[in-house]
Amino acid sequence: MILSLFMGILGSLSAQKFAIVDMEYILKNIPSFETANEQLNIISKRWQSEVEAKMQEVQNMYKNYQTELVFLSDEMKVEREEAIIAKEKEAQELKREYFGPEGELFKKRQSLMKPIQDEIYNVIQELSREKDYSLIIDKSSAMNIIFSSPKIDVSDEILIKLGYSK
Repeated sequence: MILSLFMGILGSLSAQKFAIVDMEYILKNIPSFETANEQLNIISKRWQSEVEAKMQEVQNMYKNYQTELVFLSDEMKVEREEAIIAKEKEAQELKREYFGPEGELFKKRQSLMKPIQDEIYNVIQELSREKDYSLIIDKSSAMNIIFSSPKIDVSDEILIKLGYSK
């Protein structure tokens, strides 16, 4: 009984067609992806510099506060401490605004990358229908693929359909 069940599963699997794609390879061969990546890196570095500048202001305020601490009245101490805390919160808020889960970098990445990813996905779907593939696996993200035959890698076909012949 178990043997017949195993043979049935093997039989159904052998009737199905599989393919492999390498999304890293595909993306590296799409100039608009590289351009978008460069834009994101430039923006990210600029925003990181802004955040670091704010944090440097906080550190400078704190150093000045510690230097002048003995000369300050209790009221002035509280005032300075509140100013330092406010500046630090401002820096943290800026960091969250730029780099948080729903921050500007995430939104920018979505606006630049999603159209490229959607186009690739649509071509993969089209190729899957044309060639009757039951499953297409991304070998660049599937860590448990130990070996894949180059015969089932359709990455170049995807690039050709996208208009980026290799």
